[in-house]
Amino acid sequence: MIKVQNTINASIDKVWDLWTSPEHIKNWNVPFENWHTPHAENDLRVGGKFKFTMAVKDGSDGFDFEGIYTKIDKFSLIEYELTDIRTASVRFENMGAEVKLTETFEPETKISEEMQEQFCSAIIQKFKEYVENNKR
Repeated sequence: MIKVQNTINASIDKVWDLWTSPEHIKNWNVPFENWHTPHAENDLRVGGKFKFTMAVKDGSDGFDFEGIYTKIDKFSLIEYELTDIRTASVRFENMGAEVKLTETFEPETKISEEMQEQFCSAIIQKFKEYVENNKR
């Protein structure tokens, strides 16, 4: 399993909202400046589907990150199964003025675990920056 963590300086309701709302997902779900998420859909309920299209801005690479939610505890835990049957979870630990976010997932076999961890870490860091700079 790969595990990535970060602490976000924001309230749990703000972190949860910005993590789960498609209009916000499109703004932070990028690992590097030359990537973007042109499409995001999210049906946040057990059995609900999500699909985020991630791509290099020049069109040279991209993929759909998609799956089905298997467990949701609002403000605490999201578990899901990806279309390739790998499982993952995102844990939200409310620490008052901060939220500790931990994403854990089964690595895919075609890409090195180190690269997958770097990719995920970069996205979580981008999320932290997006949340902390969002004045909502």
